[in-house]
Amino acid sequence: MLLLKRVLVGLLVALLAVVAAVAVSIPVDRWLARGTVERLANATVPGPDGPLQAYVAVPWEGEGPFPVVVMIHEFWGLDEATIGKAELLAEDGYVVVAPDLMRGRTTRWLPSAIWQTIRAPDERVRADLDAVLAAADDLAPELAVDTERLAVMGFCFGGRHALRYALERPEVRATGVFYGNVPGDADALARLGGPVLGVFGAEDGSIPLAEVAAFEQGLEAAGVDHQVRVFDGVGHAFVTTAQAIASDPVQGEAWALLRAFLRRTIGG
Repeated sequence: MLLLKRVLVGLLVALLAVVAAVAVSIPVDRWLARGTVERLANATVPGPDGPLQAYVAVPWEGEGPFPVVVMIHEFWGLDEATIGKAELLAEDGYVVVAPDLMRGRTTRWLPSAIWQTIRAPDERVRADLDAVLAAADDLAPELAVDTERLAVMGFCFGGRHALRYALERPEVRATGVFYGNVPGDADALARLGGPVLGVFGAEDGSIPLAEVAAFEQGLEAAGVDHQVRVFDGVGHAFVTTAQAIASDPVQGEAWALLRAFLRRTIGG
């Protein structure tokens, strides 16, 4: 019995030590990553609680007016991978706006990503996206943009929020969801103002295939134009960087679906 108590006490102490280490690691990680978003962003817009930063990628050629795509980052925050994908999409003739929805925070440390996601409530994200779109005409002053041809898309955290935003804003003409949590309620999905693309991985442990199937059935019942694709052999967050999209067949195929979807729905 004494040995069992010692083991339990040892396990409790070890658990408390891990919790304390994680708690300490979050502010340390934030300190180490300070200034990263400022270095990555190239635009600032008036936000509901102060300036909001964003990265804006513009087409390499053409006269416009260009459609607008709002690209929402993963729960890591605005990072180089997001910027690379924004630049890649801009090559197709879109003004791509990737806002910083974590308010100056970006990380590659999982506890920090979870913490900053908790501190980004839906209402604040929606208000930030409203602010970004209100300033869309000023984000690329050297170009003509067509905010009537508006798509919102995102990855993981961003996929979920892209769909939630489109459900609240029927002026969104197209919505791209890359492995974000999705509802299956047909009545809610009927509020969408345009087609939806959903991209998921069959091995995704965080988004059950039953949820994806319910989402697709809800879109069908709601009469929403949609395309939902589940890729075999991949899990969550499998579309990573612009370089990987160019070299990996599965990522390249998923990206090709997005390109075709945007061409069909908002032009480009």
